[in-house]
Parts: sequence; structure tokens; C-alpha cells
Amino acid sequence: MKRLFDVIVSLAAALVLLLPILVIALLVRLTSPGPALYWSDRVGRYNRIFRMPKFRSMRIDAPTVATHLMTDPSVYLTPIGSFLRKTSLDELPQLWSILKGDMSIVGPRPALYNQDDLIALRTQHGVDALVPGLTGWAQINGRDELPIPEKVKLDVEYLQRRSFWFDLQIIARTAWNVVRREGVSH
Repeated sequence: MKRLFDVIVSLAAALVLLLPILVIALLVRLTSPGPALYWSDRVGRYNRIFRMPKFRSMRIDAPTVATHLMTDPSVYLTPIGSFLRKTSLDELPQLWSILKGDMSIVGPRPALYNQDDLIALRTQHGVDALVPGLTGWAQINGRDELPIPEKVKLDVEYLQRRSFWFDLQIIARTAWNVVRREGVSH
């Protein structure tokens, strides 16, 4: 049922958001050199690496590390990068990953391939068995501000509590957080 829900919702969202997606892609291309999409190597279910698209919010010379590990990530933002991140519009291309089956709408956020500490802790606690999500329990409870052990604790809680109803609650809280721009990295 979860996979069917993911496909129906992400397909509907992609159709409704097609024009904004095209406009954002054009704006990214017009405001900075490089492609509109950034393909990031991420860790999926059972630690399988997959390529996840995002609208490019950083310059093409930005280091490939988690934003919270950068000394001053604002130095690398494109002219519209901050806006894309604050509004979470940079995440829209991940609808492709959901349709493809690499991601779900709700699940732990996919780790970067080089976040060894996060990957190891998730594996130790069985969280690696989950399909990563566009949003998740840890995402709405602190996002990038959370230290890795706390993030994994919330991922484990999601693993234990997961249900269709819980997913719907997480989706609703995600929408609320996006509207309020709460917990969004700049």
C-alpha cells in the first residue's frame, strides 16, 4: 500500500508542479553556470547507493559534504540557492526518485555516500532496511540541526512506529514546517 501511495501522490504532484519545476530549472540555469540538476550519490535501502536529483542550489565548485559540515555554506550558494533551500523547492526533482522506487515520500532522509557515522549507526539499528524518504520523522523534528545520534534515535522511533497514519501525520507536519520555513538549512 505504501508503494502505491508513493506512486500516486508523486505522479500527481509531478503533474501539478510541472510548470513550476520547468520555471525553477530555467531560473537555476539562468542565474549560475552549470546544470539545473545536481545528482547526489545517496545511501538507499540496505545501504545501496543511488543517484538522487535536486535542483542545484550551490555553485558547481562546492565541496561534496553535508551542508552542516561546511564552515560557511552561504559562500557556495547560487543567487537563487538560498530561496530554493528555504522553500524546499530544491527537493522537487526527488519526485523522480520516488517514482523510480529509490525513495518513498516518508522515511529517513537518504544519507550522503560519505556520511560514514550516520550510515553505520543506522545499519547498527536496522534503519537501513527502510526506503529513504523525501521527508521523515527526524526531518520534522530538527532536520540538519540534529546531532547524528539524535537523528538515528528518531529514525529508529519511525522504524518502530511506522504506519500509514503515522506517515500522513509526518506529511502534514512537513507541509506545515515548509510553510513556516522551520528547520530549513540556508
